[in-house]
Amino acid sequence: MDDPSCHIAILGGGLAGSLIALAMARYRPELRVQLIERGASLGGNHVWSFFASDLANDPANDLAGGPTDGGRALVEPLIAARWDGYDVHFPGFSRRLAAPYASVTSARLDAALRSALPPAAILTGADVRGIDGSQVLLADGRTIRAEAIIDARGAGALPHMAGGWQKFAGQLLRTKAPHGLERPVVMDARVEQVGGYRFVYALPFSPDTVFVEDTYYADDPALDLPLLRERIAAYAQGAGWQVEAVEYEETGVLPVIAAGDFEAFWAAGDCGADLRAGARAALIHPLTSYSFPDAVRFAMYLTTLDKFSGIGLGRAGHAWAANHWRGGRYYRMLTRMLFAAAPPEARWRVLERFYRLPEPLVERFYAGRSTLADRARLLAGKPPVPLGAALASLLGGGRPLADLGPKMSKSL
Repeated sequence: MDDPSCHIAILGGGLAGSLIALAMARYRPELRVQLIERGASLGGNHVWSFFASDLANDPANDLAGGPTDGGRALVEPLIAARWDGYDVHFPGFSRRLAAPYASVTSARLDAALRSALPPAAILTGADVRGIDGSQVLLADGRTIRAEAIIDARGAGALPHMAGGWQKFAGQLLRTKAPHGLERPVVMDARVEQVGGYRFVYALPFSPDTVFVEDTYYADDPALDLPLLRERIAAYAQGAGWQVEAVEYEETGVLPVIAAGDFEAFWAAGDCGADLRAGARAALIHPLTSYSFPDAVRFAMYLTTLDKFSGIGLGRAGHAWAANHWRGGRYYRMLTRMLFAAAPPEARWRVLERFYRLPEPLVERFYAGRSTLADRARLLAGKPPVPLGAALASLLGGGRPLADLGPKMSKSL
């Protein structure tokens, strides 16, 4: 580049970094953004899904002079498919829910960014060697100067936090004949319960393509990809689908957070960037590992800031992440109950009970906006796990939780 200087350098072109770049291009076009990604494309190879209720109107942005639509206009070009509801299945219980549901693909995200940003603002195939003050140092020797640097390169490990893992493998299958699935199956727990709480997730993208994901809430992060491929094939066969081809495949191992020391985590992750985003800032739902609504909210919030100096941006980002951590305390408690109180083969009972509750409560839970009444309702009645184990988990005892990093703090 002739002039490598920019207002904002974003390290990592995954979901969090890409949404920030897209939001800046749409709502703060006067700011020059440089998006740096080590892969060949933006967004990797992923499918992200969300409920329409996740993107609620945001009065706080109105006060700040920003967009108030919850990010719906920002997300609209990224949507590859949408449906008017979804199904869940458990042994002996199924339910159809009416909440609108949509999926975003990395291909759509990549295309939207290349349309919104100048070609020079996107740098792929670039490894970041380090940060030196206001400069991003690339492995090939290039240097990018920036007024502010945002690190959105994913968490890797989460030091000073503990919990379990949500791990999965997904395949987009093309079937020889129409598969007949009209609505997403967000959770099918009628499958054999092995390796933790296991369920299958299925998205019908077209009459003859369906995305099938085999997912586990497990105590360890090990992912046996050949085995999961076999189980996806068995699920498709059980559904009566003749698979003609596997269009693409993705895998993931995501943290499920039960406990931690946020300030120690924040200090341990300091790499010199002014701001951290996405999983690197623990901006995920502690129990579901769900990051899409938080990534949208944070991107929209950043567009309302007046100044993008390093110090000011760092303070604003830390305050946002710390507030998110405080708001997740209840969900971390539920994570402890799921992992510490329920044997792996019985964890499905916790989710089955959850899906018997009123649909608005379910929507607010996924959006991370559970009310006090919701929280009381979730814990009311006889727990679906042994009472003694449930009480022990609430007190911080129960089964040991898998370490997500080098330390496990007793600060919950």
